[in-house]
Amino acid sequence: MSTTDPHHYDVILAPVITEKATTASEHGKVVFKVALKATKPQIKEAVERLFDVKVKSVNTLRRRGKWKAFKGRLGQQSDSKRAIVTLEEGQKIDVTTGL
Repeated sequence: MSTTDPHHYDVILAPVITEKATTASEHGKVVFKVALKATKPQIKEAVERLFDVKVKSVNTLRRRGKWKAFKGRLGQQSDSKRAIVTLEEGQKIDVTTGL
């Protein structure tokens, strides 16, 4: 495709590699950790440009940071946002290789 905009690396932060994400990848879905202010069209464009694939749909979920005790002190984890990207038929992203 065309040249990659450095802004795309600010939208897509990291792939999520969990058991649930691995199961979803068998059905043509890839899970990414994304910026909190990233929108679905921005995520779609970033994935298409960075990985040279066609995206069918993007679903997002926002996770509020949990309150946890660490060494007797109370602290809050950071908020995070994830995007579940469904790819078109025949498209594939191998997140284990990296960019």
